[in-house]
Amino acid sequence: MEGLYERVAAERRRLRQVRMALTAATDHGAEGAADWVPFYVAIGDYFEAAMDRLHEQDIRMGDMLREKADMDKPENIKALEELDERLSGNQEHLGRMLAARDALRADGAAALEQFETAGGDYAAFIVANMGHHPGTADMAGELFSTADWEHMTLASDSALEREAQLHAAVFAAAPEALDLSMD
Repeated sequence: MEGLYERVAAERRRLRQVRMALTAATDHGAEGAADWVPFYVAIGDYFEAAMDRLHEQDIRMGDMLREKADMDKPENIKALEELDERLSGNQEHLGRMLAARDALRADGAAALEQFETAGGDYAAFIVANMGHHPGTADMAGELFSTADWEHMTLASDSALEREAQLHAAVFAAAPEALDLSMD
């Protein structure tokens, strides 16, 4: 298995690429074209698997920080409350997008607009709320050992392989009408 830093960096890079593809696609719009359905389903499948793991990691991080940090400090309490809010919001937006993905599976092109609305909202939420946040990141940087980081980001080889396969499936299903060059 790759080293921790390389594995996490590759995973985050793929997540960013899929999020950017989702943003580009929902900005462009399928305009009812049925060839977008498999692409959007692949994006939903990718996010379902990737965010399940990342959500678990973030919960693990919060639990570990609550154990290690001085929880009498208001700034630590605030940072962990903000983490909980971001995680809750992520699950809410992800749930709407996955419901729209399921509608695509059931109804095909008739559900494109529903997916584009939910997917666009989710991509915007990710940009605005997820990623590096100084409160929890600084706490983790100060309090976590290498073993803690390994535990927090723990993933099986099969989960990592599945995430990479789902990433490839997104770009393999991209409709011709959509330019996904990510210079």
